[in-house]
Amino acid sequence: MISLGLPWALLLLPLPVVVHLGLPAYRKSPAAVRVPDLQRLADLSGQTPSAGAMVAPRSRWQWIILCAIWVALVLALARPQWLEPPVVREQSMRDLLLAVDLSSSMEAEDFADPQGRMVDRLTAVKQVLDDFLSRRQGDRVGLIVFGSAVFVQVPFTEDLNVLRILLDELQVRMAGPKTALGDAVGLAMTLFERSEVDQKVLIVLTDGNDTGSLVPPARAAEIARDNGIVIHTVAVGDPATVGEEQLDTASLVTVADVTGGRYFFAADRDQLEQIYSELDALNPRQVETLSFRPQRDLFQWPLGLALALSFLVAAVAVSRVILPRRWSSAGAA
Repeated sequence: MISLGLPWALLLLPLPVVVHLGLPAYRKSPAAVRVPDLQRLADLSGQTPSAGAMVAPRSRWQWIILCAIWVALVLALARPQWLEPPVVREQSMRDLLLAVDLSSSMEAEDFADPQGRMVDRLTAVKQVLDDFLSRRQGDRVGLIVFGSAVFVQVPFTEDLNVLRILLDELQVRMAGPKTALGDAVGLAMTLFERSEVDQKVLIVLTDGNDTGSLVPPARAAEIARDNGIVIHTVAVGDPATVGEEQLDTASLVTVADVTGGRYFFAADRDQLEQIYSELDALNPRQVETLSFRPQRDLFQWPLGLALALSFLVAAVAVSRVILPRRWSSAGAA
């Protein structure tokens, strides 16, 4: 489909006609011979003297070419464009952040993989998260990990294949043996500060209580709520564990409730998969559709035509001057 970027330029098409009718012809003073009796000479020649400009006559083809040049120039000025088929792009209106616990207790082998073999908790979490991410096409997802320390593994990105690769590289204790849940929520808020979407969701997967945070999880959750962040907590530990690795269910429930999220307990891989299905239902994907039509400029074609016709007119004018001179020179020789 062809459109014009500056359609008002077509108003210039009648400009030569207006100029021709409104302005006097160009006057040129050619060389003349003075005679003592102009009237007698006029009577003998049968002509009547008159005052006015000498206007060189033009042939019909010259007028046609000049009009074509002007139309081509005006059309080029109007910027003809070829509109490509519409391109539709869906932009996610939700940022989803995953926080994975890498403390030493994640080494416990009490989950079964799809083949029925017992694997450690982190391996089970990574397998289920990988399947979860495969259904998140279009969402921006980030990944932070925490143990004794907290750091960003993957900032928010739509390239979920890269995120899945980096998720697979996580190892137990790579962030330290303890659990800094409150600090993980604090780092999540730092990442969400740069987010401009309405839905901000944090999913925390942990199997232990908070043993190394500078900010208590409950307090961190209150600040997160004030910043519009919803936190879902997923407990993957053994409730019978005691000591530093004891599962602090009360804290995880509080963190979720304060922010308007949900608390889930995963005892095995099947329950983990069900949890992500429920999270899909709680936070359906929302997108903003952006569409545009690529435009390809075509002004060079009418402009090129105008230049080609101008060269043609110039070549014909030059040939009319040069060729007669050559013929006359040849005849004199």
